[in-house]
Amino acid sequence: MDVKELQSINLAGILKEPGEKSAEGVIKDHLGEGKNAIPIEGQADWRVTVSNYGGEFLLSGEVHGTALMECRRCLKPTPVPIHAYFQHLLHYQPGVEAVTRVEAPEEDHYLFGHPELDLSGFLTEAFALELPLTAVCDEDCAGLCPVCGADLNETDCGHAQALKAKTPFLALGELLKDL
Repeated sequence: MDVKELQSINLAGILKEPGEKSAEGVIKDHLGEGKNAIPIEGQADWRVTVSNYGGEFLLSGEVHGTALMECRRCLKPTPVPIHAYFQHLLHYQPGVEAVTRVEAPEEDHYLFGHPELDLSGFLTEAFALELPLTAVCDEDCAGLCPVCGADLNETDCGHAQALKAKTPFLALGELLKDL
């Protein structure tokens, strides 16, 4: 089994005859590229196996690490553990430049045309699909002041009491006391 920082696997040994090839590696700093990159804490570990079943290839693997998301209340970086599994059907077609998804009525699959299969898209997609919609650094996080933006976990700016007094629902609270 190969361990590598590159997110790829060389399938030259199993392209023409049934067999299996495995690889594992690490991803540092972030998954993906550009503005959609997912920042990670430390490193993410990945492991894949590609099996040739007489012309059809089955890619199965996993990726796990700790994503850094913004707390939905105070916007601080919040570590979120992620463990993702994936499986995809692949077809080898010489001449195909990049891994391409093919949507077919019977079963979706991916085409690849080079023995060195780039795994970065598969790893990033699996990891991203496991991300929660939001993260909270602490269940008791007070968030940010809507007036001045101060972190209410670290300071009391005084605006919270003033805003509470102006709410139109304050009168409803008084009615509940009478019931």
